[in-house]
Amino acid sequence: MQEKDIKRLVIKQLKTNFPHWRRLTKKEKKTLAEQTLIEVMTDYNKEQAKHVPLHELTNMPGLPDGIIPLHEMEIFIASHNCNLLPFTKQSHQRYISDRDLRFLDSLLDDRVLNSLLASPSYTPSMRQVLPAQLFRAELLKALRYGEMSYRQYCRLMINKLENKTVRAFLHLPLHRKIPIHHSQLSQFRTDLTIAPLLNLMVYAAHLLLQRIKLPQPVQICGVDSSDLASSCGPVPLATLTVGHKKVRIYSELDADCGKRRKKRNKSEYFVGYRLHTLVVLDPQTGHPYPLLSLVAPANHHDNLFLPQLVAFAQAMGLSIQVITADEAYGDAAQNQQIKQDHGVTVITPASQKVRTPEHVDPKRRQVFCDDYGEIPMRYLGSTESGHEFGCAAAPYECFRAPLCPQVREIPFNSGQFGQMPDIFPETEQVRWLRKHMEREYNLFKHRAGLERLRLKSQHRVQAATTFAHLATVLVEIAAHHHQVGRQKHLKQLPLAA
Repeated sequence: MQEKDIKRLVIKQLKTNFPHWRRLTKKEKKTLAEQTLIEVMTDYNKEQAKHVPLHELTNMPGLPDGIIPLHEMEIFIASHNCNLLPFTKQSHQRYISDRDLRFLDSLLDDRVLNSLLASPSYTPSMRQVLPAQLFRAELLKALRYGEMSYRQYCRLMINKLENKTVRAFLHLPLHRKIPIHHSQLSQFRTDLTIAPLLNLMVYAAHLLLQRIKLPQPVQICGVDSSDLASSCGPVPLATLTVGHKKVRIYSELDADCGKRRKKRNKSEYFVGYRLHTLVVLDPQTGHPYPLLSLVAPANHHDNLFLPQLVAFAQAMGLSIQVITADEAYGDAAQNQQIKQDHGVTVITPASQKVRTPEHVDPKRRQVFCDDYGEIPMRYLGSTESGHEFGCAAAPYECFRAPLCPQVREIPFNSGQFGQMPDIFPETEQVRWLRKHMEREYNLFKHRAGLERLRLKSQHRVQAATTFAHLATVLVEIAAHHHQVGRQKHLKQLPLAA
């Protein structure tokens, strides 16, 4: 963790001393990065990293105040819908020709969005464009125009009066030109802190669980990550070797070098960020629905973010029982700590590098007491350190009963004896559900234009991925709504004679 703490201090010092970092030339950035890196390393104490919280070492936000839990979101929404004369959306909806956009327009409530997004100094009387309209503009871009730049999007799609569908969805005047400039959207993304972004995800989760009847509390969730390559370039401004690892400072301070899965048309390493997403899995169909998305630099191992994702999910009011993930999250000690702190069971594929414990038949999934045991032991439960098995022999069935301890404990590991041992067939079923999660990351990256990342800071990338997250959730709700409506319509048809 020493190299992570050194980079944290360098980035913090550069951001504090040079708030207009982006306006500097590349030569100036290189000189300042090298000087700061040497200064921090000279005064650094190796014991400092032990006292730094995990979220600071991984450049992640801490749990903020002001998160509205899921069980309170319904009350929050109801408090904004108590008008005696509620506003109707019919005047705008008749200009929205797209069926999905018309449904999403009826689903979203501007009063709730304005309350979630407005800052304490928000004064509606002094603004022509409200936060809900800026949010709708970002959402529409993620839905329909992800590959288009913000300048073109505002100039060609929003600010032309003939684009009635777009302006009607944004609730802008249809016969009077009130424009939205790309700088307004940029400032809107910059001003969004982690708390309103999380509240937007809670709002989307509430709509999802309300429209799609998933089991509550949430039974099975999945976690995975995806790379987001930055456009800052692969060459760092300054590099320093600490032990066996390197500290690299790039022109985009938050970005770092990470390793991606092997792909035919891409290099093994990239500079940028990694998107970590928690999805809920429908146990009947295996279909994934995103609940939480967080962005982190790409140089950290995935298993460092699982405790943080679980903590954020519980702060959002998501009650999770089981999480399934790939081998990168298979840290046995960490997963046991998650089980103790949050009551969440983590299931990962069995690592091939972990040896099978003695006196265990992995093919038949049977555990024996010792080399002379002939009767498989029964599972008694788990303790703080491992899984406990007891003798399953009937009275007088085993001649070694007086000399046998009749109880055996197998410690937790990253192999076949994780949080749920492989002796249960349900463990393999949960692992099978994980294979459906990759679809969500393809939707994120290709729909919202995240495959070619143009944004220049982790905060803005977090905002953009949040809008892509919300777009994905709302599209799934719309698809489910149309499918249910079609089924109801077919049921009403008269049977043929």
